[in-house]
Amino acid sequence: MALRYEVRFLDVTVQGQRLRLAYRDVSPAARAVAGAVLLLHGKNFSGAYWEETIEALAAAGYRVVAPDQIGFGRSSHPDLHYSFHLLATLTAQLLDAIGLQRVAVVGHSMGGMLAARFALLFPDRVTKLVLEDPIGLEDYRQLVPYLPLEKQYEMELGQTGQKMLDFQKAYYVQWRPEFEAWVREQAEPIASGEWPRFALASSLTYEMIYQQPILYELPALRVPTLLVIGDKDRTVVGKARLPPELRSVAGNYPELGRKASRAIPGSRLVEVPDVGHIPHLEAPKEFRRILLGYLAE
Repeated sequence: MALRYEVRFLDVTVQGQRLRLAYRDVSPAARAVAGAVLLLHGKNFSGAYWEETIEALAAAGYRVVAPDQIGFGRSSHPDLHYSFHLLATLTAQLLDAIGLQRVAVVGHSMGGMLAARFALLFPDRVTKLVLEDPIGLEDYRQLVPYLPLEKQYEMELGQTGQKMLDFQKAYYVQWRPEFEAWVREQAEPIASGEWPRFALASSLTYEMIYQQPILYELPALRVPTLLVIGDKDRTVVGKARLPPELRSVAGNYPELGRKASRAIPGSRLVEVPDVGHIPHLEAPKEFRRILLGYLAE
């Protein structure tokens, strides 16, 4: 797919493997620099789906960095032990390499879990934290039966573009044709010889999400924090395996957002009406208004 912003690469070594971390580094459109913003993507996406958000932030005078985490997008897809500690540390390494000390951190979905971990590890580097429909606001280990890695890998190998489309449609209240671009990006490796490697990395990062909840550490956050929640979001990682008695109660994002806001000291909560899991795509003008307003305070 055609991308609006140049993708660059940082060479890194992880667990004895030489890898490449892809990222976008976009300069502010205005001469006066308002600051820097780090955008962290969700599980089934890369930094590319932030393009409209990048454009709005750059127009407002922000330098914007949007990486593809290792295991995602245009970055390397290695077989290794994935952890949010690892991804946060690599993200800090990227910021060091491009000369950024302090950033506002915006994380969506899985990126919200990573953003919280980054803020816990490097609080002095975070000016503000924005969590957009972060997953991990409940402990999936207590809700969803464990799926062994081999079974998860088998499921990932069996993915098709149609299955990915059906899955992603559940993210939105109102599906629009332009959203299909992000399905095509996710499905592109299926037709390549690299698909087994991509599928294994996807399975390993599912296990990371399942085994490494950030929920219990939310009270330890000590940076200004805004939660942005789509009020129709009902996302649960592993939702298809939920026991019947939990299907009507798990993934209630308005309630989860309120609990998280109470847990994070001094945080604020904004609910976006009639929106699902991805406000920055489904209600982009409203999301940008909320984000730019908060960053400008």
